[in-house]
Amino acid sequence: MPEKVEIIAREEVFNKAIFRIEEAKLRHEKYDGTMSEEISRLNLDRGDSVAAVVHIEETDEIVLIEQFRFSTYDRGPGWLRELPAGMIRDGERPEDSMRRELVEETGYTVITLRPISTFYVSPGGTSEQIHLFYARIHEGLKAGEGGGVEEEAEDIRTVLTPISTIETLLAMGHFSDAKTIIGLQWLLINRDQLAAY
Repeated sequence: MPEKVEIIAREEVFNKAIFRIEEAKLRHEKYDGTMSEEISRLNLDRGDSVAAVVHIEETDEIVLIEQFRFSTYDRGPGWLRELPAGMIRDGERPEDSMRRELVEETGYTVITLRPISTFYVSPGGTSEQIHLFYARIHEGLKAGEGGGVEEEAEDIRTVLTPISTIETLLAMGHFSDAKTIIGLQWLLINRDQLAAY
């Protein structure tokens, strides 16, 4: 596998709110062992994020959230049903971010939190990685109302979904968010082993 990369120049070309775009001029080793011509690439750097498959043991339900996503509005209704998720703050460990986000978005405190996978969202244009977790909660352990953070203009609705319906919902194309599809497919594959997590 090629390994050599030569960064010729890097420059921040945009920085607003949580979005930062960097342009790089570079050459990289090709599969035939030669170096590529100089090319230009852009990277959207908004930091890394967390998401969780949240399981209520007593009722065998998954906690999903629903909220408006402007980026999806022109191609659909704009409201997506997805796994609870959020951005990792500077200096925060992914596990701590996930626990914080679950309280903010759903109101639930986590009993068990286990890593599932870390993956790139869209490696052709962004360096963002999502740290995906399995979270076990109990129905009676709510630390708050959830609904999101008012200062961040979040308006989040919690949706309890029976695990028995997930396979059908996925097959019907009910979800259009990649992290949610990945997490729910993981859930179906590991359904019989959840007690071990």
